[in-house]
Amino acid sequence: MPTQASRELETFPNPQPGRDYTIRLRLPEFTCLCPRSGQPDFATLHIDYVPDTRCVELKALKLYIWSYRTQGAFHEAVTNQILDDLVAACQPRFMRITAEFYVRGGIYTTVLAEHRQPGWIPSPPVTLPQEI
Repeated sequence: MPTQASRELETFPNPQPGRDYTIRLRLPEFTCLCPRSGQPDFATLHIDYVPDTRCVELKALKLYIWSYRTQGAFHEAVTNQILDDLVAACQPRFMRITAEFYVRGGIYTTVLAEHRQPGWIPSPPVTLPQEI
């Protein structure tokens, strides 16, 4: 049976809920439609998140992203909608989505949207010495 696009995002238990760690996802095949012209828009989505108790299941994410192929959406709106849906599904401590849209009309568009769980304080970055 062929796989179908779906707006249902599945999650699974975080295997290390006591630790802050980052999950980085790169989705180079995002497609939606321009709401004005109906022409396809293409983007690479970068999703970085620090999970809390749940992680996003990747096959479900793939089918969710696929569901936008026939939907008209402005770049800013679709980036924020994806963030809202992912946050609702897995309630991360932190999530950032960077959507790099390919050129259209001589303009590249990058939209960055973030979510921070109230009260979450990230660990300070570690600075390692430079190699000689």
